[in-house]
Amino acid sequence: MAVISVTERRDASQGDNHRLRFSPTEKREADAADPADGANGRTRRGNAYLVAERTRRMQGRGYTREPFSPRRRATVDAMRMAGRRNDVHGLVTFDVTEARRRIREREAETGERLSFTAFVAYCLARAVAADPRVQAYRDWRGRLVVFDDADVMVVVEREVDGERVGLPHVVRAANRRSLRSIHDEIRTAQRAPEPTHRNRWLNLAARLPGPVRRLFYRLPRRAPGYWKRAAGTVAVSSVGMFGTGGGWAVTPTNYALQLTVGGVSRRAVVVEDGDGGDGGGTREGEGRVETREFLHVTATFDHDVVDGAPAARFLERLRELVESARGLDGDEGASG
Repeated sequence: MAVISVTERRDASQGDNHRLRFSPTEKREADAADPADGANGRTRRGNAYLVAERTRRMQGRGYTREPFSPRRRATVDAMRMAGRRNDVHGLVTFDVTEARRRIREREAETGERLSFTAFVAYCLARAVAADPRVQAYRDWRGRLVVFDDADVMVVVEREVDGERVGLPHVVRAANRRSLRSIHDEIRTAQRAPEPTHRNRWLNLAARLPGPVRRLFYRLPRRAPGYWKRAAGTVAVSSVGMFGTGGGWAVTPTNYALQLTVGGVSRRAVVVEDGDGGDGGGTREGEGRVETREFLHVTATFDHDVVDGAPAARFLERLRELVESARGLDGDEGASG
């Protein structure tokens, strides 16, 4: 994290001049005390210097104390509320060799790399459209609320205060959108600065007591319509965007359906070849060994709403869409 030198003090205990370095947040707090405030302003500035001095002494002890950011508090609240649900997790792999090949070919032709998260969101939305009950929510009276459109929450990486972090973004009616449209929206969201009013509300919400803050995450169980407008109906959490290699991740969620993308691995598999002639070099009924790319996906369902059989059929539809590289042929329309 970038630090800013604001003053120099003499530490009588060591006899040296030490330069106190504040983080941007600490500097804003120190500058908030205007010298024109007189003794009160000097006192607040002195307290800020004292905090910095204590931090330096802690570093000498082998540890430091840092403030717990409002974002992390929001994450803690979301995970605490999500842990109260009856979820079921399916750990699956999809063959994405063809999809990744088409993405590489398009990049070689146009110089632009298509968002893989956009591709997953595109396939997810169309699989949900075939059976919208997988994104159903129960309201406060116990009734099922089944939405017609799939609003997909995706995690986009942005720069906030000089640090790259993942932030939520909702793609509205993704089931009625083209892959290109979803890709453009995600790229725009990645480049756009975070709204200042969002930070202001986040900081204000962090000052509220925990039980009050967590009321927001009760919306899926009380008012699904408000939850849809605020956070979407289904989610894609791309853990693989922050690392490389394969593997699954299991996370709590407040969504009726969430896909957690773990990463892509390569492994050798036997591919059936029914050529039967001289074209493929193998006889009918035999196969050949190929290295294929597999996407590791964890599908999390609300078991209070979705049973095992509908969940299995949904995953089969999703597999067909992903492995056939749906939407990457360049001819998809607004409705896919």
